Amino acid sequence: MKSNLRLGLLAILPLIFATAMAAAPRPNIVMIMCDDLGYADVGFNGSTDIKTPNLDALAEAGTICSSGYVVHPFCGPSRMGLMTGRYPHLFGAPFNLPAFSDGIDKYNRLGVDPNKKLISRVLQEGGYRTGLIGKWHLGAKAEHHPNKRGFDEFYGFLAGGHDFFPADYQPKYERQKKLGNKNPWDYILPLEHNGKEVRETEYLTDGLSREACTFIEESGDKPFFLFLSYNAPHTPLQAKKEDMEHFKHITDPKRRTYAGMVHAVDRGVAKVVETLKNTDNDKSTLIIFLSDNGGRLDQGANNSPLRGSKGDTFEGGFRVPMFFHWPDTIPAGRVHPHPVSALDFYPTFAALAGAELPSDKKTDGLDISKAIIEGTDVRKGEMIYTIRHRVSKGDNPHHQIGGRRNQWKIQRGSGSWKLFDVEKDPGETKDLSRSHPEVLSEMVREMKKWAMTHPRPLWFDNLAQEDRWTDKNLPVYEAAFSLD
Repeated sequence: MKSNLRLGLLAILPLIFATAMAAAPRPNIVMIMCDDLGYADVGFNGSTDIKTPNLDALAEAGTICSSGYVVHPFCGPSRMGLMTGRYPHLFGAPFNLPAFSDGIDKYNRLGVDPNKKLISRVLQEGGYRTGLIGKWHLGAKAEHHPNKRGFDEFYGFLAGGHDFFPADYQPKYERQKKLGNKNPWDYILPLEHNGKEVRETEYLTDGLSREACTFIEESGDKPFFLFLSYNAPHTPLQAKKEDMEHFKHITDPKRRTYAGMVHAVDRGVAKVVETLKNTDNDKSTLIIFLSDNGGRLDQGANNSPLRGSKGDTFEGGFRVPMFFHWPDTIPAGRVHPHPVSALDFYPTFAALAGAELPSDKKTDGLDISKAIIEGTDVRKGEMIYTIRHRVSKGDNPHHQIGGRRNQWKIQRGSGSWKLFDVEKDPGETKDLSRSHPEVLSEMVREMKKWAMTHPRPLWFDNLAQEDRWTDKNLPVYEAAFSLD
């Protein structure tokens, strides 16, 4: 009798959570993104040498997405996809915007098209107070600035990375300024608050955590959307000595420094959660945590059990740590095994906020709020794609391609197509292309159809890449998607 009662309760729990979500007022939304964080570098994904107790507590009190994906194995296109709800390849943005200090004027004028409404603008127009704290990397000119793209508050930096210790980077900047260098290295530029330079005094991760707490405190009774966009543990590997003291057991110096950087993020998240509690927002806030791409194995990261690294289209390049936390609404203690894409955040956030999507808006994502609560597979039968173009000097130009549908994953680099069952084999160790050729060919055809709609990229990592793209008449997708 007790067993039947327990089964009955388990059956109706998703309905209870779904009803709670429908009845709940519009939640605050806090999206916390790390930069180049390895899949296995958080406790909730199995890390044993790097401890992340505060992230783990949130994850365990929420739902962990074990198959969480971003749209690109590099940070710029990944973030552009998340903020637009569209694959960046479809609007000419499959490459990082190059550093401002490279002095490529025609690229430095570019960014995500101002006519494309970002999720920040949708939420802002829906009555939310919006804030971006940290890294941007979607364009630096006035029309691309965060304050012009739907963020009421911006504290951070516009480029793809930054040094962490003000006592080191601020003097470097001042020296470059005195020498008359009009294009100092992006990583030493002053931080800014709403377009005005500021002199940060704290270790960068701590400063960003502080500003995130300030944003929450100043939001009052208005619902808010906070994008806390950490640049840790992205290079340069720079950690506070006291943070590295927690990891004396790690002998590899890169790994130890990397661990200290992750520890600083975890400490900052604890302060954000404490601020949410102190402002009575803890029960009314959805927290999403993820990385913008996989970790760099050559810079201390661990993507186990996944194969590959940042930049790859193996799982380790674009499958990332991810969880959803919302007390009394998102089920606690659950692992969601079905594929989830960062593209899904755009329609999901808009739906939760009751915000109106533009009438002409196309999204490549899906509203996954119900699926996360009920534990269902909203993307069943649908593919998640990624392509990384390799056109650097010294490389034979080619594409790294990856696509997942249900349990199946296709992958191609410079060699032949491979097929993996990533539910059983997340490390992509056993190529099943010969035993399931019909699955491989069908997925390759579907992905080719998608890829053939891509326009020419609007910018490249550098001018040499653009020259090679033109000289080699890329992207030559006919050859790339050949099964020969």
